[in-house]
Amino acid sequence: MTLPSNIRNLAIIAHVDHGKTTLVDTLLRASGNFRENQHIDERAMDSMDLEKEKGITIKAKNTSVRWNDHIINIVDTPGHADFGGEVERVMKMVDGVLLVVDAYEGPQAQTRFVLKKALAQGLCPVVLVNKMDRPHVDPAKVHDQVLELFLELEANDDQFNAPFLYGSARAGWVSDSPDGEHHDMAFMLQKIVDHIPAPKAEIDGEFQMLVSNIDWDNFVGRVMLGKVNRGTVKIGDRMFLLGKEPGEAAKPFKVTKVFQYTGLGVIETAEGTAGDIIGVAGCEDVDIGQTIGGSATAEALPFVAIDPPTIEMQFSVNDGPLGGREGDHVTSRKIRDRLMKESKANVAIQVRDTDLAGVFAVSARGSMQIAVIVEQMRREGFEVCVSRPVAITKKDEKGHVLEPFETLWVESPEEYVGGIMKRLSARKGRIDDIKPHSHSTTIVATIPTRGIIGFEFELMNLTSGHGIFSHLFKEYAPHCGAMSTRTTGTLVSTESGEATGYALDTIQVRGKLFVAPGDPVYDGMLVGENPRTDDLPVNPTRSKQLTNFRAAGGDKGIQLTPPIRFSLERAIEYIAPDELVEATPKSIRLRKRTLDHQQRMREVKKMKDLAENT
Repeated sequence: MTLPSNIRNLAIIAHVDHGKTTLVDTLLRASGNFRENQHIDERAMDSMDLEKEKGITIKAKNTSVRWNDHIINIVDTPGHADFGGEVERVMKMVDGVLLVVDAYEGPQAQTRFVLKKALAQGLCPVVLVNKMDRPHVDPAKVHDQVLELFLELEANDDQFNAPFLYGSARAGWVSDSPDGEHHDMAFMLQKIVDHIPAPKAEIDGEFQMLVSNIDWDNFVGRVMLGKVNRGTVKIGDRMFLLGKEPGEAAKPFKVTKVFQYTGLGVIETAEGTAGDIIGVAGCEDVDIGQTIGGSATAEALPFVAIDPPTIEMQFSVNDGPLGGREGDHVTSRKIRDRLMKESKANVAIQVRDTDLAGVFAVSARGSMQIAVIVEQMRREGFEVCVSRPVAITKKDEKGHVLEPFETLWVESPEEYVGGIMKRLSARKGRIDDIKPHSHSTTIVATIPTRGIIGFEFELMNLTSGHGIFSHLFKEYAPHCGAMSTRTTGTLVSTESGEATGYALDTIQVRGKLFVAPGDPVYDGMLVGENPRTDDLPVNPTRSKQLTNFRAAGGDKGIQLTPPIRFSLERAIEYIAPDELVEATPKSIRLRKRTLDHQQRMREVKKMKDLAENT
């Protein structure tokens, strides 16, 4: 079997904000892929506006570095646990991983999650202890922590003896020891070539490629991305898309384009060769995980198993009084088509129709993943209402309800630990371990997935922004009972119109405001937070009655506290089960599912009567 010796395929994996994307930028510059005077945006591989705004990687992307007659294909993978599906599917495209670890923070939960997937696939790691120019770094401790993690994740001998590099991607230097000589990034490229094996691909033989990702080109439509496992492909070749299930017939198609990835661009090429990561166009009806073969009887390649989604949210048409005023796409058909398109390109997302007309259930790994879809839809001109995330439950053989549980890591200054443990207990969390460090304390807990929903913002308030947390799916276990995650009620508008300063001045003494004077409001819209647990009906549109009499001191200026403005993720995690978030291109509003005040009162009374009778 002849192997391609000049190709290296690797994924860069790390926790959020440990420097993956910056490192890719630096390697591209070091490889000579750009002219000296060529302008490159910082974090150039973060191509989505959302990625640049949030400072995180959402979609896995690949590029190629040409260096010393070698082609080094690099996949920049997401670091947030909610986007784990993106990570898992690229593991079939690469032969090694570059593990990036912060020299101060050490390996975090997402490092553990992605590394476990990589080691299980037999991939060879190279470790970079990054951000060595930060204050208070402890590279020796981080080195030991990484080796402990390798042991815990059952790395084999070759993986355990991975080479360690130390450096700063931002400053553009690396070394083979914490105090060693600083080299430029070409030193790292040589290490990659030396330690990451060439792809296990056969140059000769019938074409075979696993579709690991799907892209879109405005001229040719869907583009199938993957690593060529065997053979070559040229424009005009007749290929077959093999069936997903045994016995399903293969679909023939003609290759219209072949793409290669170089620098930060995509170029057309005459052919794709074994071992390279390429794009192939010519077939529209394709799903991630299918195999392209040179014949209808070719063998299908196995696809890495994707962990199941653990939360579900409902998407529905915006049926509020302000619906259709700010968006271009407002019908259920448009919303359904957009969600189905998303599920085709994202294996971690599942979409299904519900019994209710115009309501679709979307399941995923975490609420942030779904919030990103909603934000993308807003920017594309959609109006949509979304519900609070709920954990996906299932039943065991005896009919007992099981719910998903996660392992949670919370890192915080020591003085906040007591308050955090109290809130974790209220969310049905069980403390497994407490690890004190020199500058902080790590709490390890097992908690139901629904207990994590909304916890991020509670943690920020508890720790004045100093606490961070990460989580990983652990198991399905018996349901642990009722849980109260929001301890406040809401101020609900009973009228429609514009909010007035006069009315809001009287309402703000009852709680925190969500709206300002001049904002449009409607019956059933949430206009504030009630410190008590019940909902309070208010009229934010009331205006002052004008008379001919002037009261002494009665005309003093109204002073309103600035309203709370919710981000989309915050709004989704804030709402209660009987509430919705109305997301439009211009606004994010919170509302009740049932808008009419009188009807809501009847429903509440009916629920109370039902509870008393049972």
